[in-house]
Amino acid sequence: MSRSISVIIVTWDALKHLKTFLPSVTNTRYEDFEIIIADNASTDDSAGWVRTNHPDCRIVTFPRNYGYCGGNNRAVDHANGEILLFLNNDVEVQPDWLQHIDKVFEDPAVAAAQPKILSYKDREKFEYAGAAGGFLDKMGYPFCRGRVFDTVEADTGQYDDPVPLFWASGAAFAIRKDIFLELDRFDEDFKFHMEEIDLCWRLLNRGYTIGFAPKSRVYHLGGGSLPMDSSRKTFFNFRNSLFMLWKNASDEWLKNNFFLRLCLDGLAFIYAFMKANPGDAKAIFKAHLHFYSSWRSVHMKRKKLQGKRKFDGEPEQMVDTWIIRDYFLKRKKTYQEIIKSVTKSG
Repeated sequence: MSRSISVIIVTWDALKHLKTFLPSVTNTRYEDFEIIIADNASTDDSAGWVRTNHPDCRIVTFPRNYGYCGGNNRAVDHANGEILLFLNNDVEVQPDWLQHIDKVFEDPAVAAAQPKILSYKDREKFEYAGAAGGFLDKMGYPFCRGRVFDTVEADTGQYDDPVPLFWASGAAFAIRKDIFLELDRFDEDFKFHMEEIDLCWRLLNRGYTIGFAPKSRVYHLGGGSLPMDSSRKTFFNFRNSLFMLWKNASDEWLKNNFFLRLCLDGLAFIYAFMKANPGDAKAIFKAHLHFYSSWRSVHMKRKKLQGKRKFDGEPEQMVDTWIIRDYFLKRKKTYQEIIKSVTKSG
């Protein structure tokens, strides 16, 4: 028996995206699903256009822009589905995408999942934000099957095996509603970027697994809220990474690796400065200042979360390698090359 699914699309002044991408979502072929448009106080009449052109969608309007985390968190209170699927407003889907997502949740241990995420602009390639599922290296740096740093692979079926993931992409993120509520939703202090990795790490620490649905294919435009070359993105990248690590890593990991991670961030600051990129250098510096000033509140979250861990150490989905060394020094540009070297050394 299929599970009911609530597709939640948060939007803010993105009527152009809704006109382009929402029709594919409304054409989904699935027995029991609803579409909720969570409007973060748009001024472009997004809600009016949806009411006129897609009356089957439910519209929830908010008095201000709560961002990705806040908008999704508040929209969940209006959702009826057993499964929540947080979908970016710039994603095109195939008609059968939810059927394949539903199959992943036949395993009761699976708490969250993602589809295969391909590029809307180059449909034979993976998309940067998620690709065929995400992992972390042992220093806490994220990467994907199909995308490592700026190297994005063509999809030739090389990642069609439904392996357990470390994290699922927020561009098309499915999770059981009861577990999402049990984990206190997305952490709104993240605002943008890495909030889904933080949530997935919390899931893993409680013994759940994160699945991948390779037959569910979606096409993501990407780069909407935080462009790739944005110093603002750099700020959230570095700050939220520190938030995530301090909240979720084991005591042993923090003892052995956190100072080294701070040093690596320092090297990134020096590199940006030497490359005459003052915007990124300033963003990295501000990210660390904000983390240190927020440490007390982040540590309080850590104490609460660590008391609910099901095991010591890190999840087995953390890849035992240094992705920076593999990519820049050893010139291993793909997940397959990296994981092959890890398997040999193990």
